[in-house]
Amino acid sequence: MSVDNAKAQMRKGVLEYCTLSVLSGGDAYASDIISHLRGARMIVVEGTLYPLLTRQKNAGWLDYRWEESQQGPPRKYYSITDRGRQFLADLDASWQELVETVNEIRQIHSPNTETT
Repeated sequence: MSVDNAKAQMRKGVLEYCTLSVLSGGDAYASDIISHLRGARMIVVEGTLYPLLTRQKNAGWLDYRWEESQQGPPRKYYSITDRGRQFLADLDASWQELVETVNEIRQIHSPNTETT
């Protein structure tokens, strides 16, 4: 596996978390979500995001509404539900635990760490 493949897999693994995090800041439509993610250097395309949003909606973590647009057809705005906020809080805790675990493993097994 190449480094690029490994990085893509890592991004894919945290995309659900990042999407909910973006929506926790306010309602957004898909293009806006993509812009937020890309602005944070999280590469994502519509073909990846739309199925994810549908899964999150079906899980009860998101809801949506249609709004008329001045620039074309109506837009679907996504919002995080109370259930989604609870799930995001659980993911926050899991993320912190994972980061701490990885950092601990890296410190213990770092080539620069002396063992006694």
